[in-house]
Amino acid sequence: MKDSNTYIASIAGFDPSGGAGIIADVKTFEAHQLYGLSVCTAVTVQSDISFKYCQWIEESIVMAQLDILLERFSIPVVKIGIVSSWNFLLRVIKKLKKYNENIKIVLDPVLRSSTGFDFHEETSPASIEEVLASCFFVTPNFNEIKMLFPNKTLEQAIAITTAHTNLFLKGGHREDRVGWDEIYFEKAKHFTLPPNVSKVYDKHGSGCVLSSALAANLSKGLSVEVACANAKRYIETFLNSNSSLLGNHKYPNDK
Repeated sequence: MKDSNTYIASIAGFDPSGGAGIIADVKTFEAHQLYGLSVCTAVTVQSDISFKYCQWIEESIVMAQLDILLERFSIPVVKIGIVSSWNFLLRVIKKLKKYNENIKIVLDPVLRSSTGFDFHEETSPASIEEVLASCFFVTPNFNEIKMLFPNKTLEQAIAITTAHTNLFLKGGHREDRVGWDEIYFEKAKHFTLPPNVSKVYDKHGSGCVLSSALAANLSKGLSVEVACANAKRYIETFLNSNSSLLGNHKYPNDK
C-alpha cells in the first residue's frame, strides 16, 4: 500500500509540560494534517512556569535518531529548536543536507529560557553565519536576534542575518509595535505582518509553535508570503485558545 503521509520533522528538546519542544511541534504538525517525526536533543525539567535544568542527549544518540528517520522517510522540511552548541548544530545540518541537499530547514534560535537558562555555552559569529547560510528560514524574536550578534546594532544584526537566509522576525517582544512581525526574504524583499487581533494571552512555547507552523506551511509548498501569513494566523489562534499558559491546538475538524 502506498504511503500517503506527508512527513515533517522536529529536532528539539523534550518538555514534559508539552507546551514547547518536540511535543508542541508535533501537535502543530498534526494540526496542519502532516505526520510529525521527532528527534530529541535534550530532556528538560520544566513546567509552564518553572525551569530546573536541561540534560543534553549524547551526540551519537541524536545522530542515530536522525539516521534511522532519514533512511526510512522522505522529509522535505525540518524545524530545529534547542541544541547544545552552534558547532553541533552545524554537524546536524550537514547530516540533513547529506541525505537531501534540498531540504528546507527552519531554525528557531532558542538561546535562553524565560527563566534565564542559557542553552548555548558558546557563540562564534563564524559558526552562526555558517548555520544561517544553511537554513531556509530563521525565526528569532527581537531579543533573540540581538543575542545572536551582541556587539551589533539591531539593524546590523538584521542585515547580517538576511544576507544569509530568510528571516521571520517575531514582534511579540518589540518595544515600538508589539505583535508586528517583519519578514525578510530572498535578500531584498520585505513585508510586515500586523496583528489580526487586539489582544492575545501569553503562552509557554509560543516561539516553538510559530516556527513549526511556518515549517508546516512551507512543507505544503506555499509561497513565503502565504506561509508566513498562515503561520501568523495560526499562532494568534493558538495564543487565544484559552487564558492559561498552555495553549490548545485547533485541528482541522474542530468546531
